Amino acid sequence: MSFFKKLKDKLSTQTDSVTEKFRGGLTKTRESFVGAMNELMMEYRTVDEEFFEELEDVLIAADVGVNTVMELTDELREEALRQNIKKPKDLQPLISEKLAQLLIKSEEETSLNMQPDGELTVFLFVGVNGVGKTTTIGKMAHQLKAEGKKVMLAAGDTFRAGAIEQLEEWGKRSGVDVIKQQAGSDPAAVMYDAVQSAKSKGADVLLCDTAGRLQNKVNLMNELEKVKRVLTREIPSAPHEVLLVLDATTGQNALSQAKTFGEATDVTGIILTKLDGTAKGGIVMAIRNDLDIPVKYVGLGEGLDDLQKFDPDQYVHGLFADVIEEAE
Repeated sequence: MSFFKKLKDKLSTQTDSVTEKFRGGLTKTRESFVGAMNELMMEYRTVDEEFFEELEDVLIAADVGVNTVMELTDELREEALRQNIKKPKDLQPLISEKLAQLLIKSEEETSLNMQPDGELTVFLFVGVNGVGKTTTIGKMAHQLKAEGKKVMLAAGDTFRAGAIEQLEEWGKRSGVDVIKQQAGSDPAAVMYDAVQSAKSKGADVLLCDTAGRLQNKVNLMNELEKVKRVLTREIPSAPHEVLLVLDATTGQNALSQAKTFGEATDVTGIILTKLDGTAKGGIVMAIRNDLDIPVKYVGLGEGLDDLQKFDPDQYVHGLFADVIEEAE
């Protein structure tokens, strides 16, 4: 049984709504990538070094990442030689399969680290301004509340104009309390108040917003470390997740941000927003292959329910839907 046939059978047990969200959210990436691949297959009659160099360009353009692309094409060269593949069309299924296996090569844990009932779970959200961090917090609050959790928000981004008000608006939409202080206040003090309030009110989950920009990178990272120390002092196991929010439309810049934040804080998971708005969805492969940080959620639209738990199988289906549909 082929790789894609097995995947198709596996996905048949999952809900159609989730499958459609991933397929719809990856439309731009799929159409751009598949179109470029089809042109490549038509342009070359034989699998030679020039073909592989052009293939590298196509994959890099999809933001799969240089390191990942080089590893992949080296493997494909070996396979083409081993299987005596001469025609590009005969190599195409193998290219798709290798890319797919990059995404699901490990059984890493992509679910959130929720604490047992009766214990407060604290998630710290980090990321630069403009990536959709506050919106992501609001959507997650909405989802967790729908699951029956008592959720509270901490307005720790006290430096960006309008950040506190934006979080308050999400709090109103989701029906959850927001702990805040005045603009310019010490974010660590906000976190202390938020933990005390969450404990006293019996909250299940506290979602903490943070600043995305200070005077310089060093100041920002020092501020995040200070916030983290306060949380750990109040709850030794907290924060239970440090979630880095990245904008998929920024491509390789998102990968650079992940490396920077990963060096400064113990990032436990990545939330990739605006995946539906880019043709460069290959960035997921670069993140998963270059960094030892799991992608836990992806943004596949503007709606409250369009923040989806990352499912590698569904992602592969969304990217290679046409190939999978043809699987026998």
